[in-house]
Amino acid sequence: MSSLFYKTNKNMKVAVVGVTGLVGTRMVEVLEERNFPVDEFIPVASGRSAGKMISFKGKEYTVVTAEDAVAMKPDLALFSAGADISKEWAPKFAEVGCRVVDNSSCWRMDPTKKLVVPEINADVLTEDDYIIANPNCSTIQMLLPLAPLHKKYVIKRIVVSTYQSVTGSGTPAINQMMTERNGGKWGEYPAFYHYPIDQNVIPHIDDFLENGYTKEEMKMVNETHKILGDYSIGVSPTTARVPVQGGHSESINLEFEKDFTLEDVWDIWSKTEGVTVQDNPSEFIYPMPLYSLGKDDVFVGRLRRDPSVKYGLNFWCVSDNIRKGAATNAVQIAEVLLRKGWL
Repeated sequence: MSSLFYKTNKNMKVAVVGVTGLVGTRMVEVLEERNFPVDEFIPVASGRSAGKMISFKGKEYTVVTAEDAVAMKPDLALFSAGADISKEWAPKFAEVGCRVVDNSSCWRMDPTKKLVVPEINADVLTEDDYIIANPNCSTIQMLLPLAPLHKKYVIKRIVVSTYQSVTGSGTPAINQMMTERNGGKWGEYPAFYHYPIDQNVIPHIDDFLENGYTKEEMKMVNETHKILGDYSIGVSPTTARVPVQGGHSESINLEFEKDFTLEDVWDIWSKTEGVTVQDNPSEFIYPMPLYSLGKDDVFVGRLRRDPSVKYGLNFWCVSDNIRKGAATNAVQIAEVLLRKGWL
């Protein structure tokens, strides 16, 4: 849905850092779609991409380096260039009065930085926040439907298994999958993963830690606690990469402290911004990643009680990880800043 309510007399300078990447490209699209006020667009990428042309709202703009962009003193910078770039450059943008919304993992667990899903916890933002963290894509899509349920029933435990699209690994992973689908033989082409991904499922996303979980899995644990503001919730994730070029899927099992009805859960979700219920298995209606591609909502279905615990719920959850899981959520954070008059 386009955001057409903006009124500002300010000459708005907006930078997208990592503009040539998969998420950066989507950030540009979402800024256009939602009619975010941009008077001066600043596309930013590495020195290798400097000088290239990027189209925004029918005009062509020259890609510049981060150093050049800081000198231009943008009002807003959307970052999607990796944690190392964010660590080095986000503070430099902030120092010149620029609000930074960062899509990397760099600042998410920094106690001095806010981690925000606007529909859930936009109220934590203050005028003093100049670097704001965008959560992990899998966390965003899980918590959007969970947050209102937690308010009413209090979640004791979450068991989640993810089936994550290759788009989460970027263009090299997409290229690997498509090469394999076109008959490429393993070992004869550049591979992003340790194994073939086409016709395969790899239960390994990010590095393994001493506790046996991966960094991706622990992101879901730690970010859930920080965003919901409740560190008592048990979270047990398993993340896997699947040969899909669409959205991420998640099988989610919840245990509540209070009883619930499926009808009430359905009603709560029907009133939750950004959540769409697709739940009529007898008519083959349920969320699928292929049909989430290019959309901003989180789709939920396969809703059913878990008979193995007293107050248990199972459901299936799908969302476009590059849109709501990254680009759209970042732009929505910027919209909050704009509505509050901080941009």
